[in-house]
Parts: sequence; C-alpha cells; structure tokens
Amino acid sequence: MITETQLTAIRTYARQKLAQDHSGHGSDHLERVNRLARRLAQAEQANLNLTLAAAWLHDVIDDKLMADSEQAHHDLADQLSELGVSTADQTAIFDIIDHMSFSKSLNGAQKLSLEGQIVQDADRLDAIGAIGIARALYYSGHVGEKIYDPAIAPREHLTKEQYRQQPGTAINHFYEKLFKLADMMNTPAAKALAKRRTDVMRAFVDQFKAEWTADDE
Repeated sequence: MITETQLTAIRTYARQKLAQDHSGHGSDHLERVNRLARRLAQAEQANLNLTLAAAWLHDVIDDKLMADSEQAHHDLADQLSELGVSTADQTAIFDIIDHMSFSKSLNGAQKLSLEGQIVQDADRLDAIGAIGIARALYYSGHVGEKIYDPAIAPREHLTKEQYRQQPGTAINHFYEKLFKLADMMNTPAAKALAKRRTDVMRAFVDQFKAEWTADDE
C-alpha cells in the first residue's frame, strides 16, 4: 500500500522532473490530472493512492518529453525503491504508465488495471475541452507546427511512428486525436465529461474554420 508520505514524495519528484516543461505537460497539467483521477477513483472505488501515484508519474518517462526515456525509467525505479515503495506497487505503477498513452494505443489496445483506466481517462480529459484547445495550440507551437493549412488533410490511420515523427497542424490534431478520445474513455463519469468537453472543441473548430474563410456571421 502506498502511504501518504510516499505519495507526497512522488508528487515532489514528478513536479521536479517536469518543472521546465514548455509543451503543456508541466505541473499545472499534473495537478489537473490528479484532481480528475481522484474524482474518478472515488466514483469507481479504486485504490486511491496507487491511482494518484501513477497520475503524478504518468509523464516522467514519456519519450516525447524525456531526452532519454530509458534512463528516465531507471531513474524512476530507483526513486521508488529509495522511497520504500513495494515491488508490487512499483510493478502496478509501471504497468499503468508504460501502457496508457494514446501513441501506445495506435499499435493496438493496451490492457490496463482499473487504476490504469482511471489515470488514462484523467489524462485524456485534460487533453480535451477548453483546456484541451489551449494545450493543443500551445504544443503545436512548441514543436513548430502550423496552426492550420486547408491543403493538408487530417490523417485517418496513424501509426505511432507517424504520430510522433511526422508533423501535422494544430487543427488537424483535433481530427486525428482529440475528437476520438470521448469514444475511448473507460469509466462512466469520464465518458459524460468527455462528451461535454468534445462539444466545446467541435464548436471551436467550426468557428475557427468559419473565421478562416471569412464565412462567420
């Protein structure tokens, strides 16, 4: 069982690892994901501290954020061991954070524990809605993508390699990923939230395109 003391140290570690993030995956993202994960875990009667530990740590080994994701994985394992987190809890955490990302699902659905499903839902909920719009534009600017180009069609069937290595546009990202997330949620509460947040995004993209062509009234 992960203790409150261990959870506090895990939170500190995650915030330190992502303190210099400028891609939309910094401490504010971690805080929101944890608030959502807590809400969902309580609704689903999941292991709360395991859920929150994985929610804090879900980005600290991400290969799009870490220069050396393999080393980040080793560093995290060492940190959890130093904190006295049990082998079983370490395995449960890594089973979640190694398999929950959208890019991993592009090569086939990943099996997750209830706690993993909740963390995945919480992370995906923070990728959609009004905050999702802001994060999508922020991230595209961070990696040097265009906001929009009508000549570039959204890609329908992405592999992980294409998703990570071939640039797109900020608006196409809504079609290639964000509009799809509502149907990929695991828990009832996340599904309800996702529907409302997706409606916000669709209204934004419709208005954006109308303004782009000067057809708005």
